[in-house]
Amino acid sequence: MSDETRREGERVFSLPDAAPFDAGLRFIGRIVSPWTERSACPKNMRQARERGQAARVELFPPYQEALAGLEAGSPIFLFTFLDRARRDLALQMPRHADSARGTFSLRSPVRPNPIGLHLVELVAVDRENGLLSIDAIDVLDGTPLLDIKPYFESVDRPGAGLASG
Repeated sequence: MSDETRREGERVFSLPDAAPFDAGLRFIGRIVSPWTERSACPKNMRQARERGQAARVELFPPYQEALAGLEAGSPIFLFTFLDRARRDLALQMPRHADSARGTFSLRSPVRPNPIGLHLVELVAVDRENGLLSIDAIDVLDGTPLLDIKPYFESVDRPGAGLASG
């Protein structure tokens, strides 16, 4: 990216040219969302839910059988690859902040490995066609899907399973 696209205070990562970079990930599907332009896309799931726009997940045929066991009404985690995000900023200047912050202290999609994590409500499951209806999403239409994992309150809720003592 050119210097014109950086805000004051932002700094790119200094990486060696030969930095390793292939994890061999496979896209298992894609997100179908109402958001086609970054400027219109909600910046987080709270905003996405406030806008009341449902979305869906389309799983590619080889992965559809793996939907067995998922039920409507359950929360699930979606892992996405934010394919249109920059990958080069170490320091970012959020619009709401008065100073630059480190990428790892932000929820921005701009990161070395732009993997999105979204906790969504599963509204409907169509196993035969590999379709999941979800309550909302905060990514652009066509965003690649990396994985789906169930949410288990007993282990995923902060503090869950910790003995008081």
